[in-house]
Amino acid sequence: MRVVLVHGFTQTAASWEPIEREWRDLPIEPLAVEVPAGLAFRATAEAIGEEGGTATYAGYSMGGRLCLQLALDRPEVVERLVLVSAAPGIADPAERATRRDADETLALEVERDGVAMFVERWLAQPLFASLPPEASGIEERKRSNTVDGLTHQLRELGQGSQPPAWERLAEITMPTLLIVGALDRKYVDIAQRMAESITDVRVEVIPGAGHACHLEQPEAVSQLVASW
Repeated sequence: MRVVLVHGFTQTAASWEPIEREWRDLPIEPLAVEVPAGLAFRATAEAIGEEGGTATYAGYSMGGRLCLQLALDRPEVVERLVLVSAAPGIADPAERATRRDADETLALEVERDGVAMFVERWLAQPLFASLPPEASGIEERKRSNTVDGLTHQLRELGQGSQPPAWERLAEITMPTLLIVGALDRKYVDIAQRMAESITDVRVEVIPGAGHACHLEQPEAVSQLVASW
C-alpha cells in the first residue's frame, strides 16, 4: 500500500519520520512530500496529487485539509483518505473573513520577528500543550522553514482561504479514516460532525493525545492506519 503523507503548518516532510519508522517492516510504501510553495489552495492540492499519484493520502491539519480538497477535486487519485486533526474549512463567510485577518496578523509577525521566534510562539499555544518538546521537531521547523514559505501558507493555505467543504462531504466515496486526539475537543467534535456526512468513514480518538497526535503517539497512529 502506498501512502502519501502531507505535513501541517510549520512542519516539513521530516515530521512523518516517526510514522515511517513504525512502518518499516510492513508492506507500506510511505512518501512524505513537501507542501509546494507559491500556489493557491486548490492548486496546491492538485500539485500534491500530481506528485503523489494514485495512492492513499494521509494529511495532518493543513496537510489534511489539502488532502480533503484533493479527494473532492480528483477522487480518482485518492484511493483511501486519512485525515489527522483536519477540518473542512469554515462555512460562515464572516468567520472565514475573521480567520483571514487573524492569519494575516500572524504573517506580519513572521515577517517582523523571523522564523525561529515565530515557531517558538506557535508551539507555545495551548493547542500544543500535550506535545512534548522532544517530539515537536522544533529545531527542524526552525531550520527548514522560511519567512516566505510560512507567510504563504498563512495567507493562501489557511482556513480563511480554504474553500469551505462542509456541504461537499457527501461527495467523499473512498474509505475515510478520521484521527483525532481525545484532548483536542474541538477537533473531536469536528470529526464527529464530518462523519455524519461521509458514507464510508471511521473515526478514531487517541486517548491522552492532543492536536498533534501523530507526533505525540506515532505508534498508535501508525498502527491505526496500518490495520485500517
